[in-house]
Amino acid sequence: MPHYLGIDGGGTKTTCAVGDENRLIAAATSGPSNVVRVGEAQARESLHRVVQQACAASGITTQQVMHTCIGGSGAARPELAAIVRGILAEILPTPIDVVGDMEIALQAAFDDAPGVIVIAGTGSIAYGRDKMGKTLRAGGWGFEIGDEGSAHWIGRAAVSAVLWASDRDGDDKVASSPLAKGLFKAWGVSSLSDLARAANSVPGPDFAVLFRAVAASEDELAREVLGKAGRELADVAAVVIRRLFCEDDQGSVPVAMIGGVFRHAALVREAFYNELQTVAPDARVMPQVVEPVEGALRMARKAAGKVT
Repeated sequence: MPHYLGIDGGGTKTTCAVGDENRLIAAATSGPSNVVRVGEAQARESLHRVVQQACAASGITTQQVMHTCIGGSGAARPELAAIVRGILAEILPTPIDVVGDMEIALQAAFDDAPGVIVIAGTGSIAYGRDKMGKTLRAGGWGFEIGDEGSAHWIGRAAVSAVLWASDRDGDDKVASSPLAKGLFKAWGVSSLSDLARAANSVPGPDFAVLFRAVAASEDELAREVLGKAGRELADVAAVVIRRLFCEDDQGSVPVAMIGGVFRHAALVREAFYNELQTVAPDARVMPQVVEPVEGALRMARKAAGKVT
């Protein structure tokens, strides 16, 4: 029986799913594989490991894979696609499609139907497709100038909020707060001055790694940052909804949430939903966070002519 691979290659983790013509058999997760973010060597290590682990869990060899589809941020750019395809071709002898993370996420959420996805992982972006097949994106302009509501944005906003609070309330009070302690632990620092020094280091630090500490904190500052993140993401989604779906269209616009920020931060989901109901009343938010790797697996089957 033929087997297919779907891969979601992210800046924080990589997921590989193995399926036959009708079902998901097994999945595995490894480290980041975004070539721009972590480099070719790290991407190779993560991709090779996740493919081998997923195939082993499925009881197959890589030689039994008929078709593979991988989606990742920026992966559709020809020069990056060539690198990713080359890395996978070292262990996979059959066809490999490399597409953007938006494409596999949209496929996972809606198959070929219209709708809007909002991805909030290491970075963020909104992407939609109308009933005529026209697509539109908003956001996703990179960490330095955009990616509002992403894990990187949340980490940077949390550091900024803590340091500003120390100016207002004093170092001793803020340094002992749950949020500050969580940030210290995530970055391996022990003081507000060390936190500021790390935040301003060159090359820039990994702000996204702070997200889990912010999401886990009961601190009011953390709640404010997460609420703001949800509202920012709703505003980006509303841009796509307004531009892509005409006022004459009847019915609601389905919206899907994608990525670790939505998955691990209930406050972001709540703020996103509430704000979107205000700025885009026609939006209908799907309750479950969608797994993009399911879209990659579906696209691998379709490319091989085995649509399910």
